[in-house]
Amino acid sequence: MHPAGRRTRPRRRSDHPRGRGYPGHVDAEFDAGNAIVCPGFIDLNALADIDHALFDSWPDAGRRLGLVWSQEYLRDHGPVFEREQERFRREFAISQLIRNGITTMMPIAAETYKQWCEDYRDLADTAEAVTALGIRAYFGPSYRTAVPYTDGRRMLLHHDELQGLAGLDEAVRFVQDYDGTAAGLIRGALLPARIETQTERTLRLTRQAADELGVPVRLHAAQGLFEVERIVEATGRRPLPYLADLGFLAPKTFIPHAWTVPGHPLMPAKYGTGDDIALLADAGTAVIFCPIPTGHYGGCLHTYDSYRDAGVRIVLGTDSAPPNLIKAMDMAMIMMKTITGDRTAAAPADLFRSATLDPAEALGRDDLGRLAVGAQADYFVLDLAASHVGPHADPIRTLIMNGDGRDISRVVVAGRTVVEDSKIITVDDSSYLGRAQEFLDDYIAHHTLSDYAHRRIEELQPPSFPLR
Repeated sequence: MHPAGRRTRPRRRSDHPRGRGYPGHVDAEFDAGNAIVCPGFIDLNALADIDHALFDSWPDAGRRLGLVWSQEYLRDHGPVFEREQERFRREFAISQLIRNGITTMMPIAAETYKQWCEDYRDLADTAEAVTALGIRAYFGPSYRTAVPYTDGRRMLLHHDELQGLAGLDEAVRFVQDYDGTAAGLIRGALLPARIETQTERTLRLTRQAADELGVPVRLHAAQGLFEVERIVEATGRRPLPYLADLGFLAPKTFIPHAWTVPGHPLMPAKYGTGDDIALLADAGTAVIFCPIPTGHYGGCLHTYDSYRDAGVRIVLGTDSAPPNLIKAMDMAMIMMKTITGDRTAAAPADLFRSATLDPAEALGRDDLGRLAVGAQADYFVLDLAASHVGPHADPIRTLIMNGDGRDISRVVVAGRTVVEDSKIITVDDSSYLGRAQEFLDDYIAHHTLSDYAHRRIEELQPPSFPLR
């Protein structure tokens, strides 16, 4: 990482990189001015969707249940959006990731507006967007054997294992068809939905398929008390010990959130004691820490440093919109200092590694997350000249504490410039914002149909202040 005022030379993929003073040929040369040149961020819980936090991160219990499928809706509904609308929401979200310096992503999306879950066609459309926009991605269709619904009093799960097994088959077929395409930008991954929406059979088959295919796995687990209750009821074990007993935890396996463990202040004592964090460390399984959504929904790791001290690799994710990983690093640092009262908590250098080197190593990629000989040409330039950045000192601390994703002026992936002068140049995004607003408006309006009480949106989603 280099404080600029130094000339940055983009090179052809065939050029041998030697840093400053490189004597060979370059295709283009630009002066980044007063800037930081940084390896591209790796976001393994990247929202490839229109965000839902604006309408579901704040309601009381009654309104929260109104955002879950009713029994009536569960029995009789189809997808909310047409294929072209869903294809667009991927394009828009991925463009936002790139703007924020994320050069490698593993996507996540909502399932509430689907017929059941993601499918092969949806992720094939995502592959087109990945190729056109020029990001690096690990992905495949999500799948599940159960969906949440409500009877108006509580949240329940409707089970259909055959749906989940069919989804797993589609996910395997997608990996076989797409892994290594788009000149290597696309890599396959198995992404089952949350642990409480899986059966033991789909978890075992997922582990088996991932090992045979040699691809990463991501499974949301230990992320909420509803989930803990369901898994303990079904198995007699907490989520992470259950996964350990199944042999699911392994290297190149990622568990987003993973905060509901014994010893956490919000974890009820009735769920017992034990060292769930050690299970992750022993298996070489990484935890994806997403400070923005966990903060919005009232959860948090306790603590970032204690997981790392126990030998768990922590990687950062956004899982939010805008996908501002710089803001996430700053928020993580603030959270941890507040929780512990320790100014040394969540050191900037460690957070930076969690967004670059650590996820690269967890994926088994020594060519990502760094600016080095033999590494992929994935990087971004963050402009320090803007008045709101102010004076700067150490580049890493300045990046995290003073910088913002909106200060990124150039993004390069695999040697191809995808953002120049803060603008996406690989696609025409001039209509994106208006279309994204229409998508969100339709998304919110549809809740009247799925709400168990069929409340008007004005009641289900009241404004913060009365509108006159």
